[in-house]
Amino acid sequence: MRKTVLMACLGITFLASPAFAGSVENLERERAELVATMLDPGLSAAERQETLAAGARRLVDFERMVLRDRTLPGRETPAVKMAFANDDLTFLVLASGEKGLWIVDHWLDHMGLSSASLETARRGRR
Repeated sequence: MRKTVLMACLGITFLASPAFAGSVENLERERAELVATMLDPGLSAAERQETLAAGARRLVDFERMVLRDRTLPGRETPAVKMAFANDDLTFLVLASGEKGLWIVDHWLDHMGLSSASLETARRGRR
């Protein structure tokens, strides 16, 4: 009995395929982490700036990988379509550098917000 259970577990282990995340999926994950850092109220300004700088360096590497990925034109997945439909938000670091804005300001601008509107916003119930 024990031997058959062990063999079944080994068989399932070998049949399971490894997880595959393409360049676009990795880029989206890194970008989501950077946006979460931007919006984290628990960070001080210095901690946020330090974390954003490190995240931006990682994110620009992922953005370049996506731009150089030759397999993307053949993939018609929703993630790839959305990535190139919203290229200013997908390639956040490169687009903000082209416009001469901070990453946070570029992202807020695309969301229809500004630093001034956030400073005047009040917290409350709807």
